[in-house]
Amino acid sequence: LMFSSGSGAELRQPLGLVMVGGLLVSQVLTLFTTPVVYLYFDRLRDRLVNRRPALDVVVPPVANPTR
Repeated sequence: LMFSSGSGAELRQPLGLVMVGGLLVSQVLTLFTTPVVYLYFDRLRDRLVNRRPALDVVVPPVANPTR
C-alpha cells in the first residue's frame, strides 16, 4: 500500500505509512516493555518473599557437662 501507484494510490499511501509506522512502534515497545514487566514482577516477588516471617527453627538446648 505504501509504495503503490495507479488510481487511488494517493489515498492508500498514507494508510500504508500509518500501518508500517504502527507495526514498527509496536515492535519497539514490545521489545522494551516486556523485559521491564518481567523485572518488575521478579522484584515484586522478591519483596513479597522477603516480607514473610521466617519459620522459627527450634534448637534443642545443649546440656552442660558437670565437672
